Amino acid sequence: MIETASRPLRLLFVDGNIREQREGAKASYGQAFGESYAAEIAAFAPDIISDICLPADEGANLPDGAGLESYDGIFLTGSTLHIYEDDPAVTRQIELMRAIYASGTPCFGSCWGIQIGSVAAGGTVTANPKGREVGFARRITPTEAGRSHPLLKSRPASFDAPAIHLDTVALPPHGTTILACNAYSQVQAAEIKHNGGCFWGVQYHPEFPLKQVATILGRMVPTLIAEGFRKDESAAHAWLDDLRTLDAEPARQDLAWAHGLDREVLDTERRVTELRNFVEHRVKPRASERGRA
Repeated sequence: MIETASRPLRLLFVDGNIREQREGAKASYGQAFGESYAAEIAAFAPDIISDICLPADEGANLPDGAGLESYDGIFLTGSTLHIYEDDPAVTRQIELMRAIYASGTPCFGSCWGIQIGSVAAGGTVTANPKGREVGFARRITPTEAGRSHPLLKSRPASFDAPAIHLDTVALPPHGTTILACNAYSQVQAAEIKHNGGCFWGVQYHPEFPLKQVATILGRMVPTLIAEGFRKDESAAHAWLDDLRTLDAEPARQDLAWAHGLDREVLDTERRVTELRNFVEHRVKPRASERGRA
């Protein structure tokens, strides 16, 4: 009997940013958010076919239900938009997420992604009254449900992760299972079941290496100072320089200790735990069921 070769996974990356933000990211980091997200997945799953769609753009060619069903998995990036603003760039993305739920295609979202997943299913997102999480979400703790959920498989009882956000899920929609929380956000990780679909998401950014965190925060230095995260420009840039150094030299124990970072952030394989778990436990099984892997 001749075995047929497995087909490559076909993945869609939904970049939630407007053109100006994408161009800014590309100028400073070399890749827009959808591109860098796809590269992080390809690093541990090299045999993929990736497409990027841009729903924030007016007139964007967005996939319909049949088009969404043709993908094995969908990833939603972070965004600088605020979901509670009445803006077509936002509402188009909510409608797309509703179509993703209806398609039944496995979907994962980071930061803005979990906010879109929540609002599209009937939840509420607001500016966090506790303020902004900058650089890293600290002491993320899996809930009882999260400790046995495949999304967080191999994560320890408490961990840190790259994070940059002001908004947070204030009222999770019906069908939500909260998988992790911390002092800043009651929903740091969740599974949402809605209209026949199942979404996994996190409020943090497992797809961000430290150099990307430093690049994004480098464009936010006035905000870091105004909100008390750093005393002045010199202190801010020194911190970001340390993050860039740690990205290049993760074994620098002096800097790791100074900034309270461990292997959950510094080790690339550990950092992308949720992304790998989503591919292994949601995307590949579903592709196999459909005879596509």
